[in-house]
Amino acid sequence: MSDELFDCRALQRPLPLSRPSTWFLWQAHWIRSGARVLDLACGSGRHSLAAGALGAAVTGVDRDVTRLGLARERAAAAGLSIKWREVDLEGAWPELGSFDAVLVFNYLDRASMPRILRLLSPGGLLIMETFLEAQRDAGWGPTSEKHLLRLGELARLVFPLKVVHGREALETVDSSRWRAVASIVARNSKR
Repeated sequence: MSDELFDCRALQRPLPLSRPSTWFLWQAHWIRSGARVLDLACGSGRHSLAAGALGAAVTGVDRDVTRLGLARERAAAAGLSIKWREVDLEGAWPELGSFDAVLVFNYLDRASMPRILRLLSPGGLLIMETFLEAQRDAGWGPTSEKHLLRLGELARLVFPLKVVHGREALETVDSSRWRAVASIVARNSKR
């Protein structure tokens, strides 16, 4: 799936990049042109690039220099201007600013959730998806309790944000694999 095309209606042409998660595609309508978007633990940038293709002003953050390099190359090839920052999210965080949307995919650090929520501007959205404990049974992905959500936990972790939409699901990845995920869109109702 890493070389599939992401074809977004906002684009004149499809971009050669890793396909964003289904949850992102379903929720992309929340991301408006000009919106300030932060993609935490962005890896090689699949969600950063997709948000940038929608016209958002994106900052992608990750600690892996190699994956950030790949993200930079993909953004340049697509003609997207995305700010990339090398940050170890398990250490001290630099000042990142505030954002209209914060994206968190396949990353879980319970202790950082209050920091993540504070990055949202008033009315800002958290769009998040990560693995549930049932993922262990799939035979791939994270196995540590530290990186797996318990049933119902994600909604509690994002409190006091207002949950707009959420799910806990088992879904197919391809013809031989499935994944167990919790996904949420939650709004900072502070004005």
